[in-house]
Amino acid sequence: MELAGKRILVTGGAGFIGSELCARLLGRGNNVVCFDNFSSGNEEFIANLRSNPKFTVLRGDMLKQRELKKALKGCQTVIHLAANPDVRLGESDTHVHFEQNVVATYNLLEAMKELKMKELVFASSSVVYGVAKVMPTPEDYGPLLPISLYGASKLACEALISAYSNNFGITSVLMRYANIIGRHAHGVTRDFKKKLEANPAELEILGDGTQTKSYLHLSDCIAGTLLAAEKTASGVEAYNLGSEDKLNVKTIADIVSGEMGLANVEYKFTGKQAWAGDIKVMLLSVEKIKRMGWRPKLNSEEAVRKAVREMLGKE
Repeated sequence: MELAGKRILVTGGAGFIGSELCARLLGRGNNVVCFDNFSSGNEEFIANLRSNPKFTVLRGDMLKQRELKKALKGCQTVIHLAANPDVRLGESDTHVHFEQNVVATYNLLEAMKELKMKELVFASSSVVYGVAKVMPTPEDYGPLLPISLYGASKLACEALISAYSNNFGITSVLMRYANIIGRHAHGVTRDFKKKLEANPAELEILGDGTQTKSYLHLSDCIAGTLLAAEKTASGVEAYNLGSEDKLNVKTIADIVSGEMGLANVEYKFTGKQAWAGDIKVMLLSVEKIKRMGWRPKLNSEEAVRKAVREMLGKE
């Protein structure tokens, strides 16, 4: 799909990934509509974009078709990032990911169908693979058996998008992200920073510290997402996006502690598994998108260190 010169709707555009994506698209000369309910998005993330005449912010709810159709008016392409990203929340609220991820995506697809829109990029996740027996895990791995309700919701969204694409001629790009990190990221780096600010002598680490996963810096994520979109001409394509190595949680704790100038921090591990639905080891194969010309500029450790330094105002 050709992105140049188009009016693009970014759902979740005030979020961690969405705000950076909006900035990058504006930098390319696109007209950008940011659609967000600001439940996890942040006005601060898009404040510097407000003065751009090509940038429009619409506060709205993806569970309301009328608001979605208003946001889609005049747009040619949708980049759908809006979701409830809290994987652990599925333990206590089994409805939240169904409503905020699956129903929201269904509503978007219905609105696109009615308006005869033909281009969609969707932020999926590595968790759709569940506990993969093949690593690095390629896009054609199966069966896909998620172990979290969040993962199940992302896979359900992929299925809906595939069906709508085949029935109504929508070109769709499914981006299966590894752990995306950066200045405003949620997740382990921010969790450790907050805990150490509260108690510099001790750090609680969920699980046993050996959880080992791929971490990708936001800058590499945006570059890969835009390239995948531009290289996909028709049909439905899934792309993994992650670093080519992995890092364990204890090493991340060491990096955060070190960058904060803390020594002799006592680590307190909570047990073998971090939480129900957590995947212990994850590494994606990124050969498919590498063949298209993308590769991560930072490995997992470099990405984590850069993200921590950004959070601390060092970069």
